[in-house]
Amino acid sequence: MHSMKAMRQYQKVNAHAQTSEASPHRLVQMLMEGGLDRMAQAKGFMARGEIGRKGEMLCKAIDIIHGLRLGLDPEKAEPGYLDDLEALYGYMIERLTEANRNNDPAAIDEVARLLITVKSGWDAIAHVE
Repeated sequence: MHSMKAMRQYQKVNAHAQTSEASPHRLVQMLMEGGLDRMAQAKGFMARGEIGRKGEMLCKAIDIIHGLRLGLDPEKAEPGYLDDLEALYGYMIERLTEANRNNDPAAIDEVARLLITVKSGWDAIAHVE
């Protein structure tokens, strides 16, 4: 148990170091990675019947997607694109809420695929900038 606590502390320190040095673009990538990680953890907890932990991870994923939605910048987005992305994030939040309520791993997979698609576009932008 002691080694797990030490590992979590290391992860927190490492995450803090990464975020303090990251560009805004990298921070968004990290949020997306965190959302995908929380969804994967939720599916694992769901499979093991750990409903409380599943709910906790899905709530964290929802919070991350909500943060991505709030972070959309109308001044930097192309017309129409922002509305579509905002609607997509809203849909993801709805589906994760339903997944939590109904213990539906397929809904989690659907949102993960959508977020992977958005992330791949975001990752491609990094190579252009």
